[in-house]
Amino acid sequence: MRIINEVNNFYFYMSEKQRTLKKPVTLKGKGLHSGVDVSVTFKPAPENHGYKFCRCDLPDKPIIRAMPENVVDTSRGTTLQENGHKIATIEHVLAAFHGKQVDNALIEINGPEAPIMGGSSHMFVEAIEKAGIVEQDAERDYFVVKEKIVYSNEENGVDMIVYPDDHLSVNVLIDYNSKVLGNQYAILDKISDFEKEISMCRTFVFFHELEGLAKRGLIKGGDLDNAIVILDRKVKQSEIDRIADLFNKPHIKANSEGILNNIDIHFSNEPARHKLLDIIGDLALVGMPIKGRIVATRPGHFANTELAKRIKQEIKKETSKESIPVYDPNQPPLMDVKEIRSRLPHRYPFLMVDKIIYMDDHSVVGVKNLTFNETFFQGHFPDEPIMPGVLQVEAMAQVGGILVLNSVPDPENYSTYFLKIDKVKFKRMVVPGDTLILKLELQDPIRRGIATMYGRAYVGDKLVAEGELMAQVIKTKEK
Repeated sequence: MRIINEVNNFYFYMSEKQRTLKKPVTLKGKGLHSGVDVSVTFKPAPENHGYKFCRCDLPDKPIIRAMPENVVDTSRGTTLQENGHKIATIEHVLAAFHGKQVDNALIEINGPEAPIMGGSSHMFVEAIEKAGIVEQDAERDYFVVKEKIVYSNEENGVDMIVYPDDHLSVNVLIDYNSKVLGNQYAILDKISDFEKEISMCRTFVFFHELEGLAKRGLIKGGDLDNAIVILDRKVKQSEIDRIADLFNKPHIKANSEGILNNIDIHFSNEPARHKLLDIIGDLALVGMPIKGRIVATRPGHFANTELAKRIKQEIKKETSKESIPVYDPNQPPLMDVKEIRSRLPHRYPFLMVDKIIYMDDHSVVGVKNLTFNETFFQGHFPDEPIMPGVLQVEAMAQVGGILVLNSVPDPENYSTYFLKIDKVKFKRMVVPGDTLILKLELQDPIRRGIATMYGRAYVGDKLVAEGELMAQVIKTKEK
């Protein structure tokens, strides 16, 4: 293993070769919630392809990329959507690829969700092994965390923390206030143990949830062979028979362990191990394997994917630090102040952008020249002129506004408004004579007029301020 880049407390490693499948392989089954008969085909993919789903049942066979930005629902599984096309219950498939350390695959499905296939990743792992795995020429990138990353929800008692480590390990604690389950703990020391320790662990559901799920049109493809049904209270046999009839299943009795199944569980802590399986699947959305120790208390798909988003944001932020924008005053700007004035409503003394020197679909770089004649220097402070931090944030927001307005065909008829400022840090003083270089990058695609950006302000190659900005673009004029 060799380190190829170090940025502050984060490291990017290149190690081993990327891997893909040797040949295609197909499985058939039912979708857990839709009950639809579907087939899924795993196909080899080129280097740096990652995981992509293809809805081959739809016109033009749309592609849906496996990335946290595409998560739209986590109620009873993880659902992705891109360009209006969805694919549901993808976590067990992704867990199999992540667990088998396959980096690149095209996953073709002829239905709205992946087949349940026994309620775990085991059949998907077997299919991957049947297809065979081959190394590719490109090396695998790792993200190694050197500073903890946290997602918490105090109200629900959820904690997801990634600690520094030199390899991936996962610790899971679940507590559902159930006498049958109790507190369960599961651990995966290394990803190579996924197949034998985790992959066969099935999804689980409480008996009292079944009728409600059925009435909501879910678990149409559920079966006693692909889920563990837990009796967390005493239930009469007549009630068990009634629920079996509701699902058109044979009558069955509860066993002594409080499990409504005629099958044996693989491990006494199988529910906790399945929650660990879900974490492996959901964190595959990050796009590169992680070296870190994950400690999860009461995890679920929402928490897993929120953690994936935070990890992805850290990767984006640290990657972008490698490309500090360079301002060459000899080069003509992309936009001068006259054009900026036509896009932004700000005027003296509150226009904080002099030039736009770069812009693409995802990022923008602007320039603010500071002289002693700026009005704010008169009072901040007379004997020690310093640009107020709030105005540095305002300058970033105005540059970001140019980027957001560039997404609409008639930007002169729209305005952007602040919704949130978060994680702002000021590193150095900004004083008269400085040239402030402002770089803004979209964190996620703009949806419903909401844009989340990460902004950085530089003087030369020195970072002076950074923070996360959220804004809304609203039409204020009619053509």
